[in-house]
Amino acid sequence: MDKLKLLITGATGKLGKAILARGILNKELLIPSHNELDITDKSSVENYFNTHTINEIIHCAAIASVGLCEKDPSQAISTNSIGTAYLVEAARKQKTRFIYISTDYVYPCEQGNYKESDPTIPFTMYGWSKLGGELSVRTLENYCIIRTSFFDPDNIPFDTAFTDSFCSKLPISEIAKDVIFLLDNTFNGIVNVGCDRISLYDLYKKYKPQIKPESMLLNKEIIKRAKDSSLDISLFERIKGKLNGN
Repeated sequence: MDKLKLLITGATGKLGKAILARGILNKELLIPSHNELDITDKSSVENYFNTHTINEIIHCAAIASVGLCEKDPSQAISTNSIGTAYLVEAARKQKTRFIYISTDYVYPCEQGNYKESDPTIPFTMYGWSKLGGELSVRTLENYCIIRTSFFDPDNIPFDTAFTDSFCSKLPISEIAKDVIFLLDNTFNGIVNVGCDRISLYDLYKKYKPQIKPESMLLNKEIIKRAKDSSLDISLFERIKGKLNGN
């Protein structure tokens, strides 16, 4: 029996590399370079799908920097929204299972503990551009939208962290494992994936003990920050429980 063909976009990015590092068994991996597949170029996407039969996609490619998206909204929309739409249209023709890596920033990020059914009212251009991608993906029959946030415990490039900003961020190796799990699962829809609510300071301190506390109220950065982007992860826990027979 032929192996399923899995396309990973953004495979050279942090999450893409982490997914590959976890190991994906019994699949034929398609890991195109930017020259082979430019998601912002409709003809490039069409040509790639015309020459490859693709059973599954993990769509990681994105402009994920909040600052860059605020600085260049057009590029954010071109990549995160329109680029995703091009992939969706190509995937629709081949009935490809589509795993979309979205973000907790599609929520207002004010009160936290967001459920998948809560209103999506982003407070940043990054969030809006990723939500645009979600809307395209939701037109497919076989998809999984993963709302999440992650970080690299081995590379925390700042010396302070907010004590009054809360999240559900996961170490990148853990979210990579969860993405592979959901790829192979039959779940169809939107799911929050993360940890229990925790402040950025308490989270990062576990991995960088010398990090110092800071308050959002005293921070003078222009970049917009989430007050509370924590997620209700009960649906994901139920999905995992069903697999384990609980």
